[in-house]
Amino acid sequence: MEGIIYSFEKLRVWQESKKLVVEVYQLLDSFPKFEKFAICDQIRRAIVSVPSNIAEGSGRKSLKEQIHFLEISYGSLMETYNQLLIAIDLAYITEDSVATIKPSIDAVAKMINALSNTYTEKLDEQSTKRLNN
Repeated sequence: MEGIIYSFEKLRVWQESKKLVVEVYQLLDSFPKFEKFAICDQIRRAIVSVPSNIAEGSGRKSLKEQIHFLEISYGSLMETYNQLLIAIDLAYITEDSVATIKPSIDAVAKMINALSNTYTEKLDEQSTKRLNN
């Protein structure tokens, strides 16, 4: 797409979490039909929330707010993983099917944490500068 490129589109964590959404949606295709509007909907909402909150946070001016939205994003990622584990227990999907996307979940989790840590360090630096002035 042409036009303006927003700051979140440049973030590797957003790009990778968006790819993960597609992977999870594809996995949900194998769920039983009667679950399409139950646990599948909950998983869809949780996984879409990951890149959505990264994007929303990037539009915030304060580092504190950006960190907050990264925390929400991380929580949604963990919620998604938890629900996939429950789906294994319910025999809706196999351990192997989740194992194929687990590396992507791990990678996105690490990237969210790394970005959050970077923002936290910047926030601490700003606070220290204010105290010293």
